[in-house]
Amino acid sequence: MDQTVAIITPAYKAQATIVTTVQSVLTQTHADWQLWLIADDGANYAAFLAEAGISDPRIRNLSSGGVGRGASVTRNVALEQITAPYAAILDADDRLKPQKLELALKGLADHAVVTTALDVMTEDFSHLRFVGQGADSVLTPGSHKWVSLSMDSMILWDRRRADGRYDPTMSNMTDLEFLLQLYRTAPTSLHLGTPLHDYIKRASSMSNGKDVAAGMIASKREILRRLQTDYYGLPQQDVDGLAAFLTISLEAEALYSAAMAASPGLLFEDHLEPMLAAAIAEK
Repeated sequence: MDQTVAIITPAYKAQATIVTTVQSVLTQTHADWQLWLIADDGANYAAFLAEAGISDPRIRNLSSGGVGRGASVTRNVALEQITAPYAAILDADDRLKPQKLELALKGLADHAVVTTALDVMTEDFSHLRFVGQGADSVLTPGSHKWVSLSMDSMILWDRRRADGRYDPTMSNMTDLEFLLQLYRTAPTSLHLGTPLHDYIKRASSMSNGKDVAAGMIASKREILRRLQTDYYGLPQQDVDGLAAFLTISLEAEALYSAAMAASPGLLFEDHLEPMLAAAIAEK
């Protein structure tokens, strides 16, 4: 039985981080993988990795076909070509824990989509917090974000049971939007509560800069609009659950600048989580 996982990694000016990212793939306890490394900056990452002593036939080097086309377009380049039954996303500055593929594949035996808890870190890999840690659980589209309240590029999925393409028209939240496409044919997902993915918080994502905040707000509103117009064909209770999360998240966006001023360096997750907890307590 084919157990190959195609790992999709878009790379844009990723020379400072790509070696560490690739090394995290090389040390996986599940060795049947392909790393699709797609350059979106015209760089020769095969040569760059070779200079660092990394050369492996499982690494496939592609080009996005341009420069700065964006992560969504770049990921889609690989999605149009891969033939492996399973796929995973790995950003060029994140890392996989050694057992991520092994444990996720066990979950994919019974579920079309697997997500994992996150180990949120600084750019120098200092631990900040966990997100979504706890017991393993089966989640619906309406409950997923209440558990995994941060980014969603930690997913693995069975392409034979659920698949999609990334939306290049959205500036942010494309990982959640893609996950919602998968939920069209996979009504539930398995969430592994063990942190198996190192999510690196870039300085820009921690600062709530004007452009970052505006993009996040616009994207959350667009996903909310799509949910409310039955774009994903989800059951109403799932629409309601995710819409409630997004509404609170948008409220958190509006309050984040003031919260950051009062507590410099405040993570958005630490800002959002109490608001979610308060909403749950009110039910």
